[in-house]
Parts: sequence; C-alpha cells; structure tokens
Amino acid sequence: MNGKNAAVIAAIDTFSERTGRIICWLAVAEVLVVLLIVSLRYLFNIGHIGLQESVMYINAALFAFGAAYTLKARGHVRVDFFYNRLGTRWQAVVDMIGAVLFLGVTGVFIIWASWDYLALSWSSLEGSPESSGLPFVFLLKTLIPVLAGLLLLQGIAEFLRSLEQFRR
Repeated sequence: MNGKNAAVIAAIDTFSERTGRIICWLAVAEVLVVLLIVSLRYLFNIGHIGLQESVMYINAALFAFGAAYTLKARGHVRVDFFYNRLGTRWQAVVDMIGAVLFLGVTGVFIIWASWDYLALSWSSLEGSPESSGLPFVFLLKTLIPVLAGLLLLQGIAEFLRSLEQFRR
C-alpha cells in the first residue's frame, strides 16, 4: 500500500471512528430525553416544546455525525446482487465509481445547495417558531453541510482504499 495513501486513510478512519464512538452516546441521551418527555406528559400532564424539539436536534446530530462512521463500518445499505459476484479488482472499480459519483458529486451538491439556505438562517440567528422552542435552528441547519462534509471526507478514504485494492 502506498505510504501516503495509507496515512491519509488511517487519519480519516481514525477521525470517523472516534467521532462515531463519541456521538453514539447521543442515542442514550435521546432515549433519556424521550423518557423524560413521556413521563412529564403522562404522569404530570406537563408538555415542554423545548424538550420535544431537543429530540429532533439530538437525532439530527446523531445522524449527521454518525453517517461517516457508518460508511467506514460498511453499515449503509448496499445492493450486492452483482457486486458479490465480481472479483476484488472489479469490486474496487465499483467502489471508486460509487465514491466519486454518489459520495463526491452528491456531497458537493448538498453543500452547494444548502449554502444560501444556511447563510440566511445564520444571518438572522434563526430560532424556533414556537415561543418556548429552542433558539438554535441555525445550528440545526448547519448539520446539513456538516453531514455532507463528513461523508465526503470518509469518501476520500473509501476511494483511496479501493484504489489500493485495485492496484493489488
């Protein structure tokens, strides 16, 4: 394996791995917040919009920061009907094409398409339309390009890994 490629792959994989292992604790937080919301509502007849909105924020952060880790762990859905019948070199070609077309092009498009939407939200420090909601909608919307950027980063590692597999 090319030493430079190996170092880049290792650095990106380590970053995605650490991010994924840290962010997975948000799943526990989400369960606890939902348990609190349900308990307040059904035991004490108390509703809290900010708490309800926080579930959406936690879920979005979990998804945005966990997607690259899931990609690294090969946990995303694949249709392997033809792929499994290919040799390792052809699998590498399919993976490289997928990294460029699906991760690369889509990731760049998402960042480009969300930029004005995000800028408008940040310019007004957009908050919840609910009076007792969370005032951080602009941060929630920031997760859109963050998700795409993290997937692009892990996509580079996946591409390089496939390139090395192809060269063998």
